[in-house]
Amino acid sequence: MKRKAILLLVIVAGLLAAMTGTARLTDPPPLRGSTAAGQFDSVRAKAALALLLGDQRPHPADTLANDAVRDRLLDQLRALGLQPQVLDRFACGALMKQRGVACARVRNVRVSFGPEAGRHLLVNAHYDSVPVGPGAADDGIGVATLLELARLLSDSPPARPVTLLFNEGEELGLLGARAFLDGDPLAGRVDSLINLEARGVTGPVNMFETSVPNRAPVALFADTVVRPVANSLAVSAYRLLPNYTDVNIFADRNWLTLNFAPVGNETRYHSPGDELAALDPATLQHMGDQALALVRRLGDEPATATAPAPAPATVQAESLFMNVGPWGLLVAPMGLGMLLFAALVVAAGVMAVKKRGQFGVGLALLSLVCAVFLAWAGLTFVGLIRQAPFWRAHQSWVEFAIYAGAIAAALTLFATLGRTVSRQQLRAGFWFVFLILGGALWVIAPGGLIYFLFPPLIALAGMIAARRWPSVETPAAILAALLLYVTLGALLGLLEELLNAGPLWVFAPFGALILLPWLIELKPLIEAISRRLIVEGAAVLVVASWAATAGIPAYSANRQQQWTLQYVAEQGRAANWSIVNDRAPLPSQVKQLRDWKLGKLAIGERLRWIAPAPPIEGLTFARVDRVAEARQGNRRLISLRLTSNGADTVTLLFDKKVPVVALGTPGQLRRFDQGARPGLATLSCTGRSCDGAVFQMLVATRDPVQVQLLATRWALPPEAGQLKAAQPPFAQAQYLPDATITLARQGI
Repeated sequence: MKRKAILLLVIVAGLLAAMTGTARLTDPPPLRGSTAAGQFDSVRAKAALALLLGDQRPHPADTLANDAVRDRLLDQLRALGLQPQVLDRFACGALMKQRGVACARVRNVRVSFGPEAGRHLLVNAHYDSVPVGPGAADDGIGVATLLELARLLSDSPPARPVTLLFNEGEELGLLGARAFLDGDPLAGRVDSLINLEARGVTGPVNMFETSVPNRAPVALFADTVVRPVANSLAVSAYRLLPNYTDVNIFADRNWLTLNFAPVGNETRYHSPGDELAALDPATLQHMGDQALALVRRLGDEPATATAPAPAPATVQAESLFMNVGPWGLLVAPMGLGMLLFAALVVAAGVMAVKKRGQFGVGLALLSLVCAVFLAWAGLTFVGLIRQAPFWRAHQSWVEFAIYAGAIAAALTLFATLGRTVSRQQLRAGFWFVFLILGGALWVIAPGGLIYFLFPPLIALAGMIAARRWPSVETPAAILAALLLYVTLGALLGLLEELLNAGPLWVFAPFGALILLPWLIELKPLIEAISRRLIVEGAAVLVVASWAATAGIPAYSANRQQQWTLQYVAEQGRAANWSIVNDRAPLPSQVKQLRDWKLGKLAIGERLRWIAPAPPIEGLTFARVDRVAEARQGNRRLISLRLTSNGADTVTLLFDKKVPVVALGTPGQLRRFDQGARPGLATLSCTGRSCDGAVFQMLVATRDPVQVQLLATRWALPPEAGQLKAAQPPFAQAQYLPDATITLARQGI
């Protein structure tokens, strides 16, 4: 029994090692040692990006820093013998799913290749950054890719028109894309789009969004790209998320569309950590290889004068697809997948009944529930000792504990409640549960169906064939488990990067589904070991793995704590210091400087650390002045001139009770997005051109309107020096920049 216990321990260790390595299943190809003529050169592309970014200061739209980036971009394009065009427009656009409108002056840069006549392939990336970071990945990786494409297309022009669009203002509300559609005559001649984005600095470049229906773009992608990373579950899920790229603005044109982005190490995203040194050249190469292959494929098509009619969004026009480890993309028609899935559910139900698999069904469900509970309990318990996200620097330790819990739960149940349940019954029960869960996921995200077809098909085929050839069932079960690992495991590796901020317990059911087929095959070995030894060993595994997470450092130089310091002054009230972090307790060197409390300020609903701040002499507030008003029945069109008084961005906020119909500028009055969530109506403007600009608001009331003016300067006053000096070593601003914020109220 001792030898068998050691063997089980070795196998469990191997399973845990495999689970913590799921992210490697979709690694980008290794960096090439040399680049052949006509290949994408990531070393040259990154060098071009280094020249473009200069001193790597943040460069939001309509700032001096972005002017410098644009000038260097134009210099590089002209050095290739090209004649880029700059299209200057003050643009306003409705914010996606919000009762808000954003405005800014943007200058798009574009350059075209190939014949003048015909429909264009548009390759798009934005060259502005957020105010908190240099944007080496977001979207420097896209800009670097476009620059290398420009070099290659200059040497070998395409057969059809190809336009590279370097747009400005994506970070402010997709304004560069809006300006292109509204003000660039070329927009009417486009029929295909490749969009390049980033949410991280490392890892594979995922194709995460397509035009709808997806059959044509997915077929193109699968047939063209050598190392594709994509799955239809991510595409379906992305449509449900409150995340947006320029593709959302372009979507109503029905262009054939593919959207790409890396997601590795999101802790550097929208932070000072999004720097050149952190951008993995292999990731850049992966984006460049995919973009170049698609540009060559689409660019070799003959130019056409008219765009093809869009296909109707039917089941027949949709595809299911997923990575099979690093070996490629498996694609299946949605309609065929649905028919196969229905047949599998029936077959699994029949097998469960014939093999008395109801016991296996119960144990499989209980194993999943216990795995989720142990993950939640572990995260909660350690979270009582250490404030989340205590895993930020070393997330793999928590993943190890989660999957250790899934293994421990299954081993304990198989050794106790399932002692008399056969391996055949467990197999039948598990795959029936697996398919039922797949049906539930299909209702939410139809693209997820692809993960619930082929492993159960192999396993059920083995069960059916075993009636004549009994020795077939076990190899089929192992093959199904292996296919499940390289498919669902690849998805789990991507999820681990996407959900790095939590809730991490979500990994537990996916991990349990991958692990259970392997643990079921160990049932004879489990039966040969004493029940007590297995239960005690499982308990030790869970306790030890979670105890280890309690001692890991929360932050590191590579994965830092979110930490934004703000000076907030509300007109007529006392000023405050604000620290926006992950709500972790403040370190002693910061606590001793001020009397901090956790709470909210009038500038937003987010919990933050707040302490009294001294008044600053000469601090100015933004204001608006009414310059005109026109009656439209019971509505008023009010024109306002903004005085920003040095603010980098100003937002006008209107109470929920104010019936705001539309906001914008003359000629660009925007109604809110139809899917807008309830809340304050907002109009924001960013950049130098906002000062003195005239805006308009259409309101369905004759009553006076109250407005709040939230003005932000992306710099701290000198009084913040002591607090900045006390900032923890592994902490940096993320998403929100260090800033001076003023809030004023005014009647209109």
